[in-house]
Amino acid sequence: MDGRDARTIWWALGAALLFWLAALAFLPHDPRRPEIAYTALRDYLAAGEVARLEIQGQRVTASLRRGDSLDVVTTLPPVQDVSFWSLVKEHRTEVWVRPEAGRWWLDLALVAVPILLLVLLLTRVGGRTDSQPNAFSFGQSRARLWNAERPSVTFADVAGVDEAKEELREIVEYLKTPERFHRLGARVPRGVLLAGPPGTGKTLLARAAAGEAQVPFFSICATEFVEMFVGVGSSRVRDLFEKAKARSPALIFIDELDAVGRRRGNFIGNVNDEREQTLNQLLAEMDGFEPRTEVIVLAATNRADVLDPAILRPGRFDRRVVVGLPDRTGREAILAIHLKSVPAEPGVDIATLAGSTAGFSGADLANLVNEAALMAAKAGLEHVTARELDQARDKAIMGVRRNVRLSADERRIVAYHEAGHALVAHYLPGADPLHKVTIIPHGMALGATQLLPDADRHNLPRGYLLDRLAVMVGGRVAEELAFGDVTTGAENDLREMAQVARAMVTRWRMTDEPGLMAISPEGDEAYGPYGRQYSDQTAALIDREVRRLGEEAISRARAVLTRHRLKLDRLADTLLEQEVVLRPDIERIAADL
Repeated sequence: MDGRDARTIWWALGAALLFWLAALAFLPHDPRRPEIAYTALRDYLAAGEVARLEIQGQRVTASLRRGDSLDVVTTLPPVQDVSFWSLVKEHRTEVWVRPEAGRWWLDLALVAVPILLLVLLLTRVGGRTDSQPNAFSFGQSRARLWNAERPSVTFADVAGVDEAKEELREIVEYLKTPERFHRLGARVPRGVLLAGPPGTGKTLLARAAAGEAQVPFFSICATEFVEMFVGVGSSRVRDLFEKAKARSPALIFIDELDAVGRRRGNFIGNVNDEREQTLNQLLAEMDGFEPRTEVIVLAATNRADVLDPAILRPGRFDRRVVVGLPDRTGREAILAIHLKSVPAEPGVDIATLAGSTAGFSGADLANLVNEAALMAAKAGLEHVTARELDQARDKAIMGVRRNVRLSADERRIVAYHEAGHALVAHYLPGADPLHKVTIIPHGMALGATQLLPDADRHNLPRGYLLDRLAVMVGGRVAEELAFGDVTTGAENDLREMAQVARAMVTRWRMTDEPGLMAISPEGDEAYGPYGRQYSDQTAALIDREVRRLGEEAISRARAVLTRHRLKLDRLADTLLEQEVVLRPDIERIAADL
């Protein structure tokens, strides 16, 4: 019997009991004494047929002078009837007055039974499992305790974050043999903060550390501490640390730490007392009086910049581990791990796939492999092939493929647009190498030109950015050369070009004007909360430089496409015929003409 059936039975029993009590309270209780009207009793008195009256409260029992000594019952009116008592006195009727006994047991039941039912209901709610909310456990921690004896994740299951793993190995060694560190007087960090973008494996790293050390692992999200009642969050923090200390050595993992660890005092007059009390209790627990408590706190956040300084000082989260996006080698290792869980076709080029997924996090790569497996299952295949992996990558980058019916003229415009991007990227020396060009609609785009960097870039040279600007406007220039007009298809290209050009002027200072000075872009939180901090003259110089970079990019793209106009026509015709053109075909077209 599941919980729903049990609740149904409890409600049915309660309803039956209440119905029974109502029946006792309102239905007649003595069917042997018929109830008559008050006026009928007066008629009996006037006829002299009443031998005896027994009055109990408002109820009157009359014994009639008949052979069968019939007793009848009626109720006296609330206002005393003088004529009724005159008839009693006139016929010398015997009157007995008894104290109103009342059904005290029924009154008691009417009060006690609802209370009893309420207590039973709360007991049932309070007796749920630990994984469900408990009516009597507002102050108890809702942390989940993972099985440490059979760890499901170890460091072997984590790839792409080798530096972070090395940092956590010291924590693992301490949890395995704490006495070795205590003997030398070493103090292992109380807390380790894992900071990085979403999906980079911070939670997976924490579980792997617990799996390697084989210690209890308490996992909770920081938002689960805070409730609408002040004091509940701090109580849950205390309860969590008490449970961890009882099972020490242990690991506590707090996800989304910035939910309770934000800097205090930033918003004067809008103070969240519950959040600040929870943070204060967390600080107190991590910096307690027990120097050798074998409980280590791991926390993850995407916004380390908003954390309170007190939580980052030595003695609390005194070690910060940056878990960034994986590089090409890391992506290759992550893909290899995820492809082990699916029946992949032998010989899948993981290196090329890793190179074409720059900027993907570990979660993105896991989703890519899963999407490829779904596509293979939908097609009825026995293995995941390179084709499904390529389609899954396109879906992740460009969106879901759409069945959009374009006219012949629109398809031709899209073909020239994408061919313009491709040829400019092919002939400019600083641009990323081409991977493929397609005019199949995906997401909001009617076509796409994919570039495949040779390696991950961390410092972007000025020449590379100038070539990138020219590639961005190559589609618009191709439309103008082929049709003598432009369309709205370059909207996203122009927006992206303006963003890169403005960043070159303001953030990276790659132009002569407005001089070598720090400029805070308007609306950029990293440069302060007050918006633009430069004059209108400087703003005019910035706009002029951004416009100049855009015009230079258009001139460079026009020069390339004008010089190779026949190749532009040939590539556009090939796209109209094949819809997808890969890098070798583009190189062949460029070499033939």
